[in-house]
Amino acid sequence: MGGELRSLAVAAVLRDGESIAATARRFGLGKTTVFNWVQRFRERGHVRPDPRGGKPSRIEPERERILRILAERPEISITGLRNALAAEGAVFAISTVRRFLRNHGLHPDTRSAPRRRKRGSGR
Repeated sequence: MGGELRSLAVAAVLRDGESIAATARRFGLGKTTVFNWVQRFRERGHVRPDPRGGKPSRIEPERERILRILAERPEISITGLRNALAAEGAVFAISTVRRFLRNHGLHPDTRSAPRRRKRGSGR
């Protein structure tokens, strides 16, 4: 949600004296959301959300190695890339490699190995 909406809701409560419930209804928000924004403003003087957490990417430091392998073998599948990285001591799950490729605009779907047909599918 944008900072402008947060500011408008907090101003309605603190400056205009509107109740949290009325403000929540007016802006289509939950009462707890408005309460938390007002509380944040009172404590911190702003309504910005906290930065998102998360762990740093383990694969990102291997960026140059990955780009080198892709340049040397442009036809390589995601599994092949994962195996090539593992052969050089950098072991990652296929999902991690796929996410890296997607995040860097390297289109993981075009790098996938062909899928096997299920037995008995009749195709």
